[in-house]
Amino acid sequence: MNTPIKIGIVGATGYTGVELLRLLSQHSAAQVRVVTSRGEDGLPLADMFPSLRGVYDGLTFSHPDKAALHECDVVFFATPNGIAMQQAPQLLEQGVRVIDLSADYRIRDVATWEQWYKMTHASPEWIAQAVYGLPEMNHAAIRDARLIANPGCYPTCVTLPLLPLLQQGCLKANAPLIADCKSGVSGAGRKAEVANLFSEAGDNFKAYGVAGHRHLPEIRQNMDDIRSGHAADLVFVPHLTPLIRGMHATIYVQAASEVDVHAVLSEHYAGSRFVDVLPQGRCPETRSVRASNLCRIGVQKAPSHGHNTWIILSVIDNLVKGAAGQAVQNMNIMFGLPEHAGLDNTPVLP
Repeated sequence: MNTPIKIGIVGATGYTGVELLRLLSQHSAAQVRVVTSRGEDGLPLADMFPSLRGVYDGLTFSHPDKAALHECDVVFFATPNGIAMQQAPQLLEQGVRVIDLSADYRIRDVATWEQWYKMTHASPEWIAQAVYGLPEMNHAAIRDARLIANPGCYPTCVTLPLLPLLQQGCLKANAPLIADCKSGVSGAGRKAEVANLFSEAGDNFKAYGVAGHRHLPEIRQNMDDIRSGHAADLVFVPHLTPLIRGMHATIYVQAASEVDVHAVLSEHYAGSRFVDVLPQGRCPETRSVRASNLCRIGVQKAPSHGHNTWIILSVIDNLVKGAAGQAVQNMNIMFGLPEHAGLDNTPVLP
């Protein structure tokens, strides 16, 4: 593709917004034209993010109401829930493609979405046209999509290891699935909240959303889609860890008969660019995927008697494969580019 992709980012001051800027800066076909922020209108981008000095010189934040987003080929919404559903329809009607990193278009059942997100959906007519942007699951549909609902971080971390097992009917019928998940503090966004303060989150470890987390219906929808409405019951418990970035899911499954879960995952993802299944018994670490678009998976058979129980360990960077990196991966597919364009898989170790 010789003509650069003209890109706009709504909400470019948040963690996923600056992560998009970082990734797109190394993308040869990307040209970031517009970055918006209500509070930083007129501020040079490099003044807020010194790490991007010399990369986006001359680019300043614009108020979204006066930004030339309609002149872009694709607009990323790196905004809190409830913003894209109000602003995206006008851009879509003007021929702009949209990749929404919020949850506004992920859940197809409007009543379910409104129940979990506690607001009335502003553009339910667009939900049916949105493609759920998990490339390993919906690659063909993403190519022709106008509107991408970028998956949540927990759903990405949990769905990727379960995808081939559910597709191939490898799990024991009616056996519950347990997903015990941990996330870094950046998963809560850049907003100021007491629970996210260093003195609260540092040197601490806690569960949250035990009675029900917003990503639960999204994960269940994925499972239903993969198994055509016959998904097993899921127990999902998220935890907050004293990390800035990183996500770890420990998933307990009971396989049908004598299914070798490691063999199934290894074969399914053998040619995958962004999913790495480790040798059996190896345990992935969050730092092994830091700042990369990789999901690394470890598999171990549980030392139990009478049950074909397996322990699956899945790690991602919640800001990259769980958000901005996956969004760039979706953009590449939409515009016919190599799927890995702009996505360097080399982890940045601490």
